[in-house]
Amino acid sequence: MTIQELIQTLNPHQAAYVNFDLKDPKNGDYMLACFHLIPGGKLNILQAACEVSAESSTGTNFAVQTETPYSRLLNSLVYKVDLEKNLVWIAYPRRLFDRWWNVQNILTYIAWNIFGMKEINALKLLDVRFPSAMIEQYDGPSYTLDDMREYLNVYDRPILGTIVKPKMWLTSAEYAEVAYDFRVGWWDFVKNDEPQADQDFCPYEKMVAHIKEAMAKAVKETWHRKVHSFNVSAADYDTMISRCQMVVNSWMEKWSYAFLIDGTTAGWMAVQTLRRKYPDVFIHFHRAWHGAYTRPENPIWFTVLVLSKFARLAWTSGIHTWTAWVGKMAWSPQEDVTAAHNIFWLVAPGHIFDQARNTIPENDVDRIKEVKEDNHHHVTIDDDSRRWMRKCCPIISWWLNPTLLKPFIDVMWNVDFITTMGAGCHAHPGGTKKWATALVQACEAYQKWVDIHEYAKDHEELAQAIEFFEKKENKEIRHAARREAN
Repeated sequence: MTIQELIQTLNPHQAAYVNFDLKDPKNGDYMLACFHLIPGGKLNILQAACEVSAESSTGTNFAVQTETPYSRLLNSLVYKVDLEKNLVWIAYPRRLFDRWWNVQNILTYIAWNIFGMKEINALKLLDVRFPSAMIEQYDGPSYTLDDMREYLNVYDRPILGTIVKPKMWLTSAEYAEVAYDFRVGWWDFVKNDEPQADQDFCPYEKMVAHIKEAMAKAVKETWHRKVHSFNVSAADYDTMISRCQMVVNSWMEKWSYAFLIDGTTAGWMAVQTLRRKYPDVFIHFHRAWHGAYTRPENPIWFTVLVLSKFARLAWTSGIHTWTAWVGKMAWSPQEDVTAAHNIFWLVAPGHIFDQARNTIPENDVDRIKEVKEDNHHHVTIDDDSRRWMRKCCPIISWWLNPTLLKPFIDVMWNVDFITTMGAGCHAHPGGTKKWATALVQACEAYQKWVDIHEYAKDHEELAQAIEFFEKKENKEIRHAARREAN
């Protein structure tokens, strides 16, 4: 059927939520969303799209007598459909949404009840575009990668970090000792693993105290500052804040700590609360659980890109974006790199929409100049809240190791990220210290444009890492080939 034929199938209730003649949806009055939609039951794609539009804005499954002329002005509108790709574009009047920094309110409209509708077999939110008038209501990140670089005095390379492994069963002192071993290898950043909390074998208060001591010792030995990311996720507001205060009251140096929040499980309120109460702390969004819905083959919910855009809108300093197929996770380079660029660059193409972090006119001469500079990876002035929402840093984890650092940088097209290697660090046959040294050497090779195999000839730790990880990789390839053959 053609679009015109589909329009003829709509009932009056559905017809109130479609407008293919919508004038300039990017005019600033609308937040735009694009869904992949496969209808279910007896509905065609446009009928199903209109039902989704109604449910995700002002409507329900039937027209109600309590509608007013004004309430109808807030109907979201299907304004475009791609019949070949099963794509549906919906424009949401921005005045639908709570204007007080409320990310969960927006998602309650566009990404919640609609996924349970029996009229759809597949519905995935692929991309969103926020108008400037919405962006201006959100403060954005307060502590950015640029601030961390300045504190660490680290430029022209990634922030190098690790996750202490094993993730559980280390005591507070053992945990701090592993973190110390990593830091004396001249590394920058250590994070709690996302399940770490206040377990009986590693009490939170003792862990904080021991990390402070170990970090101070490592800084004294290396004359290089360090950052530790503490997981402050908790069962309730008071406990979360109590854990934050344990860190603050430990008298660790300002900016030497970050607060990790399990954002998808703790919730958006927890993320935004941390930003409000601790504006001078790096807010580290871990997205544990997201794979249940963001995997490309999953037909319901939303993409990594959408999650990442909302994390930045919620003032997150950094969010995990995985390893673009270079590591062990399933997401593609397109998924991960697109998400990373959209939260970091001033203007970046998404899956459907181009999204800017600016709140000024697109034809502004200064804006155009700064966008060009940003795209060439110069540090952009991002402390002017009148002009820009500050950047959100990609945090990379999952099975990177020294041999994969350069391949990942090549996929990312830049070094503007924090890497947090876990098993790819502590599995080194020489132990954590030597692995940390090997990763520094791999980074040095990259900075000097020297192949790591050549650089390893004069660097023992890197040579050991190459031998270990490449042998393991080749073994996994052989096993995969056998499985494929069988």
